[in-house]
Amino acid sequence: EPRSTWCCLAWTLVVVMMNALVFLINLLLLFVIFTIVLLPTIVVVYFGFQCHSQVLHSSARYCKSILDDNSSSALIILGFIIMSPLIVVAMATYCSLAKRLRLFMCFQPYSRAVYKGVKWRWYEEGGLCGCAKGWNTQVKAWV
Repeated sequence: EPRSTWCCLAWTLVVVMMNALVFLINLLLLFVIFTIVLLPTIVVVYFGFQCHSQVLHSSARYCKSILDDNSSSALIILGFIIMSPLIVVAMATYCSLAKRLRLFMCFQPYSRAVYKGVKWRWYEEGGLCGCAKGWNTQVKAWV
């Protein structure tokens, strides 16, 4: 049966906050994985830009003795070239981890706030986000 107006608003707030928390966990996980996987690209491009005379032209010892403008340009180009495969690796890692942790199953539909007696999805599946139950082997998904 439908909830009253105030009860529906209160439960909608609970559902929105829960979905926002799950979204922030997904975003934090995505940020951490991309930062770790793209760290080589970040370092190479940083040193390339730091030592190039037309950009920052640092007075560090390694910029004067090891890296000139040509080698700095090569570092910048190398950094952007290795970025594409590393982005693919980072996205595959994130998708694999999100699938294993079942993070996308944690989002709750708003029907939980509108109707009384509707159980939470995670409760029906045996724990928070269904982590307590085994995988359903009948479900196949291609990414």
